[in-house]
Amino acid sequence: MLFRLAGAGLVLIALGAGAAGAQSLEELLAVADVAKGTKVFKKCRACHTIEEGGPDRIGPNLWAVVGRPVASVAGYAYGDAMHAYGGSWEPARLDEYLARPRKVVPGTKMAFAGLPKPADRADLIAYLNQTSPEPMSFTPTNGKTGEGADAQEPEEADFGTLFDAPGVEETFVYCTACHSEMIVAQQGKTREHWADLFDWMIEEQGMAEIEEPDRSIVLDYLAANYNEDRPNFPRP
Repeated sequence: MLFRLAGAGLVLIALGAGAAGAQSLEELLAVADVAKGTKVFKKCRACHTIEEGGPDRIGPNLWAVVGRPVASVAGYAYGDAMHAYGGSWEPARLDEYLARPRKVVPGTKMAFAGLPKPADRADLIAYLNQTSPEPMSFTPTNGKTGEGADAQEPEEADFGTLFDAPGVEETFVYCTACHSEMIVAQQGKTREHWADLFDWMIEEQGMAEIEEPDRSIVLDYLAANYNEDRPNFPRP
């Protein structure tokens, strides 16, 4: 009994330490890295433009999205679920939505699975904020600036089932914007056929063009690791 109680106490202490170490969105935004947010946004570029006056794609243009009313881009055909969600895209709502879009707005047209890491979401929101003509200030109201946040250990990259080789990061970023990396890992195509698939997705599915040098990096990676001989086909 004593052992069980002691064990429970250790668990509670561990949980308490984890909660204490967790950073709020306000703290994360105060130390957010716009350059990293630019990188995270590559996941969004398959469906969205961000330039002022940019066209809508599968999703609406995201220029000045931080703080603007939800479902407010003129001419874009939003679904009923997004209209019902209403309100405005304040940082806290963006953070919640970007974590699990389909859970936060059931019935949303956005197929993206979400960004599970709070720091990635904060970096992305900081980047999106910079596109506004009047960016929000993310200085914490308590005057603190997230001391110690930059001293955290860098997280080890996780590319799921994709083979770890040069080009895996770019491939993971672009491919997981719309589907699981498992779909990529189960394919086996020549570089030419991968390129044809890209063109079809752009012309028929509304995916944005992958700009150079990223397009060549991704094609080289896929041709080397997911060619017709399927050297890295996932197996049980």
